[in-house]
Amino acid sequence: MKAYKDMSRDELLSLKASLLEQYKTEEAKGLSLNMARGKPGATQLAISMPLLDEINSKSDMTTLLGNDTRNYGDWDGIGECRQLMADMMEVKKANVVVCGNSSLNIMYDTVVRSMVMGVNGLTPWCKLDKVKFLCPVPGYDRHFKITETFGIEMIPVPLGEDGPDMDMVEEYVSGDDAVKGIWCVPKYSNPTGITYSDEVVRRFANLKPAAADFRIFWDNAYCIHHLYDDMKDKIPNILEECEKAGNPDMVYVFASTSKISFPGSGVSAVATSLANMEYIKKFMTTQIIGHDKINQLRHARFFKNIDGLNAHMKKHADLMRPKFEAVLTVLDRELAGLEIGTWTRPRGGYFISFDSMPGCAKAIVAKCRDLGLVLTGAGATYPYGRDPKDSNIRIAPSFPTPEEMFEAAGMFALCVKIVSVEKLLGQ
Repeated sequence: MKAYKDMSRDELLSLKASLLEQYKTEEAKGLSLNMARGKPGATQLAISMPLLDEINSKSDMTTLLGNDTRNYGDWDGIGECRQLMADMMEVKKANVVVCGNSSLNIMYDTVVRSMVMGVNGLTPWCKLDKVKFLCPVPGYDRHFKITETFGIEMIPVPLGEDGPDMDMVEEYVSGDDAVKGIWCVPKYSNPTGITYSDEVVRRFANLKPAAADFRIFWDNAYCIHHLYDDMKDKIPNILEECEKAGNPDMVYVFASTSKISFPGSGVSAVATSLANMEYIKKFMTTQIIGHDKINQLRHARFFKNIDGLNAHMKKHADLMRPKFEAVLTVLDRELAGLEIGTWTRPRGGYFISFDSMPGCAKAIVAKCRDLGLVLTGAGATYPYGRDPKDSNIRIAPSFPTPEEMFEAAGMFALCVKIVSVEKLLGQ
């Protein structure tokens, strides 16, 4: 295929006319497809339905230690669920607190606690003149929304194929005591799907913060969300690495079963040092008597152990893989060689990241919306919703069927072509 930038103006005009005819054909179909968020599809939800049969009115409601899950107690989660989440997160059970259904909720609470009460007895962030967070980009929009809500200044850090630009991270963290945290999605990152390299993880663990209350917010949301049995990414244990480096309190690790069992009805957990746990406990036991232990028991009995979790995730992978491959097949067929976009090829997670020509992302998303294809808003993967290049688009293949994904990817590619041609004609 001839690159669009190498075409003459007459060739571009002719191409545009042809593309607009295709667009009219697609528009007439009146389709409605949604790739805006990483929602599991109906077939994925169906494989977790037996979970609901684990407990009924005749069930034994006691834990392995004999505690009654219908009653008060086990503020940090029932033992078997703590063990299950610890094995999933590859940490020790002693370092885990199991909470409600949302890890985002734990992250939000952690920021609120730091703002109002401080970190482990240090000055509350709300009493400081300036609080800053580092934000690898492109990144997770809901992370950015938390820090934006509390007026925390967000500093974009470029995300490469092996993780964030660590030279920049180290410079900011060691040189500015107003830098209090960094958002991280270390495995199958949202939205690029990249996994941090061993070197990057160890450089994180060996940071020398100017602020004693600097914390790494390590959102390991996709820790077991592999797409391929023979290509499973693995990263060093950040808690262990921080301990080795003499920084045991520097990290909070978050995870949940939201995309494993049921979004909104799963279980979440935070893993951190014992000192951090004691401080969390001080406020959590005032905030809440305990989370839903019956749901924790249901999950523990359904999955049983890490082998059960992994077997369940293989079923998810079998359902997700064709959707990802549908998108990549169409992008390769329709856009390869045109030099109007690049895209990632994840081995796991929930997203594909697409970079258009600069200045085109918003127009592509708008044109897709007019065809009935809803995408995450352009700019959402950057702090304050501002992508300086206006080029990044997050594609979420999970919710539609594989057949719908072929259709949706074709519509997307068509919109990319039209907007790119118009951009080149306008230059």
